[in-house]
Amino acid sequence: MNTYEYISIGLYLLLMILIGVYSYIKTKNSSDDFLIGGRKMGPVVTALSAGAADMSGWLLMGVPGAVYLSGISATWIAIGLTIGAYLNYILIAPRLRVYTEVSNNSITLPVFFENRFKDKSQLLKIVSSLLILIFFTLYTSAGMVSGGRLFESAFGMDYSTGLIVTSFVVVLYTFLGGFLAVSLTDFVQGTIMLIALLLVPAVMLIDLDGLTNTFSIIESKNSFYLDILKGSSTISIISLLAWGLGYFGQPHILVRFIAIEDARELTKSRRVGIGWMILTVGGAILVGLFAIAYITSQLPEKMAFFDGSKENAETVFIYFSRYLFHPLIGGFLLSAILAAVMSTISSQLLVTSSSMTEDIYKAFINKKANSNQLLLISRLSVLLVAIIAFWLSLTPKDSILNLVGNAWAGFAAAFGPLIILSLFWKRTTMQGALTGMILGALTVLAWVYVPHDYKELYEIIPGFAISFIATIVVSLFTKNENKEIDKEFNQMEEIILSHKSK
Repeated sequence: MNTYEYISIGLYLLLMILIGVYSYIKTKNSSDDFLIGGRKMGPVVTALSAGAADMSGWLLMGVPGAVYLSGISATWIAIGLTIGAYLNYILIAPRLRVYTEVSNNSITLPVFFENRFKDKSQLLKIVSSLLILIFFTLYTSAGMVSGGRLFESAFGMDYSTGLIVTSFVVVLYTFLGGFLAVSLTDFVQGTIMLIALLLVPAVMLIDLDGLTNTFSIIESKNSFYLDILKGSSTISIISLLAWGLGYFGQPHILVRFIAIEDARELTKSRRVGIGWMILTVGGAILVGLFAIAYITSQLPEKMAFFDGSKENAETVFIYFSRYLFHPLIGGFLLSAILAAVMSTISSQLLVTSSSMTEDIYKAFINKKANSNQLLLISRLSVLLVAIIAFWLSLTPKDSILNLVGNAWAGFAAAFGPLIILSLFWKRTTMQGALTGMILGALTVLAWVYVPHDYKELYEIIPGFAISFIATIVVSLFTKNENKEIDKEFNQMEEIILSHKSK
């Protein structure tokens, strides 16, 4: 790696640590401050934090690589995710923010489920906490592996060294500053990702003499690159669009909505967040598309390498960041990939820590724990989860990575229908919620690991559908006995209506 690239990456990592120190000073008071920033997040920070936490390295490597190999037919997943994110802001975010506060100031999803349904058995909290702990520990491990592989492939460093650097910096700023540090670093990381994904395709387009010439070159190589339906079946398109369903059940994204200072600010967050998403995802698509034209017309000697495999194609953003720019700027652009990886790791790490602190320690070990004790446990939980994730990352196994690859669908099926129904259908019961959650998660696992002939259909679809139906059916055969549930639900709806009328 060039010396200038080391300088750029070093400055980026230093900035992340300084944000962690600043956040430590601001969050010394309580676990609420540490876990959800005291519900004081502004709309812009909320929007970019949610976006950066969502988009990992696949945005800067996976999307350009897929488009380079398959053309715009690879963009269906981006369309599905954008629609899902927009609906999440419209349907879920305002109600979740209000309802979690109305329902005994719930600051994690498991606590919200327990408070929403007045579940004295604590089964909802236990099951949802276990799902979060298992899936997010593995998720965090996969993120650390991505960071190690990034340093290995892009910067020429040893995998173990890259893993240590990535893990140390992420754990340090998360350990010090909690949610505020994660949100502020996400804001910076989201900004870097946006600049990188606008700058690289813009310079490529200038070198290619404009859009007309670019598309002419692409079509001359093969017209299927510009056919959005080429190579896609109806089932595959539906499966790719269904990725958008995942947003309704992702704890690390939903917690951003819980933490915003005022539910009415979510309108501004939505505009910023969806705008950011369209620009970044669109930029990633253009990098892959323009790379087809650039390599064909100006770098034909590189064609065999980039056309050779999916793994090679996913390095097009790295290659053009270095090829088109001075190493100092190129290092900044490469830090965008690191930013994407680190923002997702820190968010998942914090949600897992929240579950250990609020849903396990406070609920079952020390119910009378004071703020200082909970704050200490929150920080120690970050460290514990990070150590386990790091240990798993040292010798990554396919079985673990495959499980993590399906975690998006697992969370969507387990939590998505429950979130929607708990916010919109007063009649939802604790028994229905528990049944839907368990069946949704089991359906996803069965769809992935039990042999059958319908693997082309993404497991999120059957998992989400079965969870949704099961929750409704069981709720219809059971009933809520606690009148406090109706009272809080009505209070939430009144607040939402009052916000809309202003």
